[in-house]
Amino acid sequence: MVQTRSVKVDSAAASSPPESEVRVQLDRILASPEFDVPERARRFLTYIVNEVIAGRGDRIKAYSIALEVFGRDASFDGQTDPVVRIEAGRIRRSLERYYLTAGRNDPVAITVPKGGYVPVFSHVDLGAPLEANTLHFVAEESARSPERAKPRRKRLAFLAVPVFFILGAIGLYAGWQTNQAPSPNQVSTKAVPAAPDLPGVIVAPFEDLSGTADSTIIARGLTDKVIEQISKFKEIVVIAGRSADTPSETPSSVAPAARYALSGSVRLTADNLWLSTRLVNREDGSVLWAESYSEDLQVRNLLELESDVARAVATALAQPYGVIFRADASKAASAPPDDWEAYQCTLAYYGYRANLSPQTHASVQDCLKQAVWKFPGYSTAWALLALTHIDQLRFRYRMDTPAQPPLDLALEAAKRAVELDPQNVRGLQAEMLTFFFRGDIDTALKIGARAFAMNPNDPELSAEYGLRMALSGQWKQGCKLVSEAVSRNPGPLGYFETGLAVCFYMQRDYAAAEEWIRAAGAQTNPLYHLIVAAILGQLEKTAEAARERQWIEANAAGFLKNIRREVAMRIHRPEDQAHFLDGLAKAGVSVP
Repeated sequence: MVQTRSVKVDSAAASSPPESEVRVQLDRILASPEFDVPERARRFLTYIVNEVIAGRGDRIKAYSIALEVFGRDASFDGQTDPVVRIEAGRIRRSLERYYLTAGRNDPVAITVPKGGYVPVFSHVDLGAPLEANTLHFVAEESARSPERAKPRRKRLAFLAVPVFFILGAIGLYAGWQTNQAPSPNQVSTKAVPAAPDLPGVIVAPFEDLSGTADSTIIARGLTDKVIEQISKFKEIVVIAGRSADTPSETPSSVAPAARYALSGSVRLTADNLWLSTRLVNREDGSVLWAESYSEDLQVRNLLELESDVARAVATALAQPYGVIFRADASKAASAPPDDWEAYQCTLAYYGYRANLSPQTHASVQDCLKQAVWKFPGYSTAWALLALTHIDQLRFRYRMDTPAQPPLDLALEAAKRAVELDPQNVRGLQAEMLTFFFRGDIDTALKIGARAFAMNPNDPELSAEYGLRMALSGQWKQGCKLVSEAVSRNPGPLGYFETGLAVCFYMQRDYAAAEEWIRAAGAQTNPLYHLIVAAILGQLEKTAEAARERQWIEANAAGFLKNIRREVAMRIHRPEDQAHFLDGLAKAGVSVP
């Protein structure tokens, strides 16, 4: 883990920095390689900063940003087009990373507080001690509790984990490479542990700061809800504990698995519920994540409010690419312990999802084959193995090597995952995709609906389910799910941004489709180039479309041998297939 210094905003400053200092700071941020965002996010940040400087901060809304920055027309709807929300989140994370690295000694802070898009300019107290809260986190708890005000020495910066970082862990399996996965029947009776040592998080009872009967009940209810929601994510283990970060107060039998501890405090007033939470690394006491939530009790049902807050906490911590994933991936890359072997394969899988290349696919699939051999009861490994078999077919990876059809292997592994744990939504996700690509759309969507009902807080699952709905012809409802999932996912978004590009293509908004596909940046994936070609064909960008066609011919000619079959396998309705093929034909692709 990289030790970093958080920045403390100088609350004593009577006024914001002058315009000249803000403009210099903006230029400094935009010029830094640590502020690694697409060009459209740079335009976004520049626009909102200039608007505030010009005295028009009150006009900064999602609608105005969409029109002025992203070129959307007057029909823009933020519910179906999440471009503003996604880029705002990307800017917040990149600003946080910038100030934890290159900008740690900068005199001026530019932040975009959550809940809006209006930036805040502040002088920075460079002499401040290391703090738990970074620029945009609320620090209210320091005034209420001296114990919680103690400096915290480390904080994990946001990591968009590179694939090669995680694949370093697969070096442990160099001698294990195989061409054939073990079948479920071969390994189901092995006398070995069911699962590897998964990361555990102790959830301590949330502290009641108000001391009333109502606040006590709410604190207990929130604790139970958070445990319930986190437990739906099968990549980690949840432990109900009594201690926030002291191993000695936790039963020794669970301490080795509990690498993390979640604590929180609840404050209740007549009108508002306020929750402060933090996740601590129990090995060194460093704070990995802190967040606060404030809800209006006058306009919300209390039970609904508790559930929504608990879902937000669970999604931030436990989803793929969430806080725990990023912390584990960072640690695995630097010093992988022996007992993480199989768990590292799940980290490697989500790293592979960042770029979907055939080289990383081969390494990850081999790693997962050995994981299920060593831990035949590890449901998640079976599910991810199934997904790699599906990728062989849909992306045409190593199609000259499988001894069995990839979908047969995928169905075997997916069914095994669900048999081992019927509540594992990753296994149901694999089953859904297998039936989808076998052409059994109704069964696929029924499985997807069941998985989504189990855990609607998993953006990976909800985006994949929404994309299957859309490609089955339910474009409006399906694309909305993809949009919502992308806006909640802090990890690599290329695959689902590509899905949003298809959504806008089917709505005949080809300009927005091009913007989304360019943001995806999945250049190693052949489907990316097919979608780009179709979009450019409709936009009559002949020269660019020709380059995409040439890439496909050189790198993925198998897609062109029967392009109608390839499109029909992914897009269900004939009229939608015809629309997509029309774009390819305009791009110069031969469509029989």
